[in-house]
Amino acid sequence: MDPVDRALLRAMQRDASLSIAALADTVNISKSACWRRVQRLEEAGVIRSRVTLLNPERVGLSLTVFISIRTNQHNARWARQFNRVMEGIPGVLEVYRTGGELDYLIKAVVRDMPDYDRLYHQLIEADLFDVSASFVMEQIKHTTELPLD
Repeated sequence: MDPVDRALLRAMQRDASLSIAALADTVNISKSACWRRVQRLEEAGVIRSRVTLLNPERVGLSLTVFISIRTNQHNARWARQFNRVMEGIPGVLEVYRTGGELDYLIKAVVRDMPDYDRLYHQLIEADLFDVSASFVMEQIKHTTELPLD
């Protein structure tokens, strides 16, 4: 990637709805060159998708929760079942397998505490050893922009 690619990606991370013409103007290249670069970045997998980011509170999902999971089952069968359970829960936004004291870290959004309780019951279907939750009281920073400098 060259500096023009990075500038294109920075602009697209800020606003994925920009037209090719607007992107081309932003980075001072022709529309056709811009379109070719964007296509190349998509084909290379650099651009995974273009999405619309919603305000969770405005759609009734006012509680963000980080869920820590520990398991005493470290085998392929259990991992496949855990992955199936995670894929089937719409409020689960991110799931990470981690090293250290925790085995998995989950980020989820729910309406309220009773909704979290429903999520909790879905989670324990995966035969977990220890489930712990931390509830977000204030969001200090949130971005989807990767640093490209």
